[in-house]
Amino acid sequence: MAIKAVVIGARGYVGGELLRLLQHHPLCDLVAVGSRSNAGLKVADLVTGMEGSELEFVPISPQNLLNYPADIYFLALPNGLAAGFVAAIDQVCPESVIIDLGADYRFDPGWVYGQPERLADQLRGARRIANPGCYATGAQLALAPIIDALAETPVVFGVSGYSGAGTVPSRKNDPEILADNLLPYKLADHVHEKEVSAQLGRPVRFHPHVAAWFRGISLTVSAIMNSPQHAESLQDRYLDWYADCPLITIQTDIPELPGIRDRHGLVLGGFTVSAADKRHISLVCVLDNLLKGAASQALQNLNLAFALEDQLMGLHDE
Repeated sequence: MAIKAVVIGARGYVGGELLRLLQHHPLCDLVAVGSRSNAGLKVADLVTGMEGSELEFVPISPQNLLNYPADIYFLALPNGLAAGFVAAIDQVCPESVIIDLGADYRFDPGWVYGQPERLADQLRGARRIANPGCYATGAQLALAPIIDALAETPVVFGVSGYSGAGTVPSRKNDPEILADNLLPYKLADHVHEKEVSAQLGRPVRFHPHVAAWFRGISLTVSAIMNSPQHAESLQDRYLDWYADCPLITIQTDIPELPGIRDRHGLVLGGFTVSAADKRHISLVCVLDNLLKGAASQALQNLNLAFALEDQLMGLHDE
């Protein structure tokens, strides 16, 4: 079985990661890569890891989508630009799978939210999948095992590398501004705060920051539980919860970013209980924002959508 795949808007950081994963997926045939700004240039000349590919970037638009029939379309577009392509795909290839890596459909009840560790049953055979945000992936997986045992609104302190700000120049990816700095932003009502709250069914407070490294997210969760806790039993709770999730690692030590960069998984650890108030707990989550926070998760969703036996096909770390 060959799954014909098209990636639209592939020139950003996430698009590059996705192309490399699709290139090495044993059942995928990457048939077209869309980018207006690089149309006519060889993908292999601009994307590291695509050596040997003869594909060229092409200017895919909703109007010419008929020229690019596929089994699955990945939309790696800036937020707000997906609707025209979705409408065209609905008309031209209505049975195909669409995975939108942007934020346009994460709150749309007509789309399946693409978080495999929590929603695998809904993703099997799904045709319209909204890939989660990077911060939102880490925050909800860090909170899911305890969300029903919380006494108060949890707080998540997140720090991302500047690749999370994309390639369009801004304060959040300016090396001079980020040098020797930690840049807080959108400290209330961040889209990922809304996303996590909606997915977990209760309010979550989220404080995002950008730092001077390129890739990787570290999230520290602070929460008040409705009963006293012990660090060991709290860790056991997470081990049980994610026992069947091979991309989720649970450890005693506080996880750090060097151990997760360029990896497909996510690590939870540093389970801590306050001695003064044993209901106050903290833990840390780290993930690569471009992989588990985006491209690797999209490939998990591809495997589930096509009911592939190995849900991690194409995602095994070397």
